[in-house]
Amino acid sequence: MQCRKQSGHFMADAEVPEGEIGIKGAVRWYQASATARRGFCPVCGSGLFWQRLGSGDMRFSLGALDGPSGLRLQRHLHVASKGDYYEIAHGLPQE
Repeated sequence: MQCRKQSGHFMADAEVPEGEIGIKGAVRWYQASATARRGFCPVCGSGLFWQRLGSGDMRFSLGALDGPSGLRLQRHLHVASKGDYYEIAHGLPQE
């Protein structure tokens, strides 16, 4: 539910190996817990990244991408805590 509280709605993100993501510009990191950190824009405060420490992977907001990505949704996560104001109407898996 943390994503919904942060954005006011759902979030679209992706996960990649940490070495395969290119970050342009400044990012500030916040130690969100003993096991995770969040990266955000130091100018506007937008949340851009999330990383479980030691995982080797990085999650990033798809809205942070510049230009066409060619990516497609694969599944919906945390659907039990989605807002009651929208329905998931297509056939992707829901977890």
